[in-house]
Amino acid sequence: MQSIIFAPLIFSALALTDVSPVSEPNVLIGEVRPTDGDSLRMGDKRIRLFGIDAPESAQKCQFENGDEWACGRASRRALERATKGQTVRCEVRDMDRDRYVSICMTPEGDLSDHMARRGWAVAYTQYSMRYVGAELEARQAKRALWRSEFERPHVYRARLRQEAANRPEQAAPDPHCKIKGNISRSGERIFHMPGQADYSRTRINTQNGERWFCSRDEASAAGWRIASR
Repeated sequence: MQSIIFAPLIFSALALTDVSPVSEPNVLIGEVRPTDGDSLRMGDKRIRLFGIDAPESAQKCQFENGDEWACGRASRRALERATKGQTVRCEVRDMDRDRYVSICMTPEGDLSDHMARRGWAVAYTQYSMRYVGAELEARQAKRALWRSEFERPHVYRARLRQEAANRPEQAAPDPHCKIKGNISRSGERIFHMPGQADYSRTRINTQNGERWFCSRDEASAAGWRIASR
């Protein structure tokens, strides 16, 4: 099993201008596995790259002639290429539920800058202006995403949430077994309890291995983890 090193990090005054750090900031060091174009797994730690937003895994982009391409999957593959065989050093800036929002570095440099400058992600200006210049360079050069039309990822997510909210809620086949055992696009098994934020919009497809549970203990024993919200 790979090792993950935790080291103390002292933030400069400049670093604090972008986002408030967690109360006990750390550095995570280890090998990673990208789950999409702005997210990584380092062992059991979930990491969100600071300052950028990449297309969701299922998101499509459209060329001028109307043809679609799987830009979300392509973005993830770009991050896989950038991290393959590398030891990654992530400076934790904030927490997003159970994800470590981090500036992650390889020997070649800042991964957020890499993804934005090569056109595989956009600057997440809601949280930081740090990568606006990198995005502008990619857009002017028509790299990657910028060769086509696309929804900014946060707009895409908001649209899907709205569409899900407008759909009738999926009824449990057994009224005593209402816990939803969902499998994410990255293969994580997550269960949603009634009343949790994403419960109503989560749809269960039993043909894909998803299932309903009758109790929290049953879901945990089957290998699912509870949703973070």
